[in-house]
Amino acid sequence: MFESFYELHRAPFSRDLAVDELYASASQEEMLGRLAYVAERQWFAVLTGDCGTGKTTTIRRLAKELDEARFKLLYLSDSKLTPRHFYKGLLEQLGCESKFYRGDAKRQLHREIELMRGIHRLQPVVVVDEAHLLDREMLEELRFLLNLKMDSQSPMALILVGQSELWDRLGLQAYAAIRQRIDMQCYLPHMDRAEVGAYMKRHLSAAGAEHELFTEAAMDEIYRFSSGAARLVNKLCTHALIYGAQNKHRIVDDHMVKRVIQGELS
Repeated sequence: MFESFYELHRAPFSRDLAVDELYASASQEEMLGRLAYVAERQWFAVLTGDCGTGKTTTIRRLAKELDEARFKLLYLSDSKLTPRHFYKGLLEQLGCESKFYRGDAKRQLHREIELMRGIHRLQPVVVVDEAHLLDREMLEELRFLLNLKMDSQSPMALILVGQSELWDRLGLQAYAAIRQRIDMQCYLPHMDRAEVGAYMKRHLSAAGAEHELFTEAAMDEIYRFSSGAARLVNKLCTHALIYGAQNKHRIVDDHMVKRVIQGELS
């Protein structure tokens, strides 16, 4: 729609951008380093952040950067995840048909992981996204899963990814046993103004923009609206470009951004 008007070869703020084209803030780079260490050490980590700050994008980058000859990343995202479906989901990703009963499936998963580690020399990295929606039974099951050989060895790296409320829940006394097992806590903050500007320029350049499409004042307004949340930056930038193309404006200024916010996103 607007891509041809601005001479772009694709939409610059869509969710399907290749990992190597994504902008990475300093905070995200730090989180990637921490999570890579978690994978290496087979630790239990919790990654939290507010809605739209790029947690799942960080996991996409982690999956891309982990050495496939050394690590096997298994990813689950289910708001209604139960222990049985947890084991079923992991076993299916390993190419196995899960046993029906939870206990049998758990033992089956442990066997498959031992084979993976012993024969293929692969270290499993399990990522559970949307973990702030997990109930207490599922969180307790994850704690029990990490017990191997009388609690002397972790069978996998486990990364829980969720909104900030996940860490608030884990701070409750009822979850003390789980919290004590966490080896690393990671928090992904909002981007600051400079990072929002760099983010926009990176994505526009990757889409083929040969000159600036947003004024600095427009970027200021986008930062104010989004508070540095990448998802809101994407949404507002896309709407602003559509508006600009419809009204034949080659450059998006702050007045146009304000008009889009008030008319479409308020």
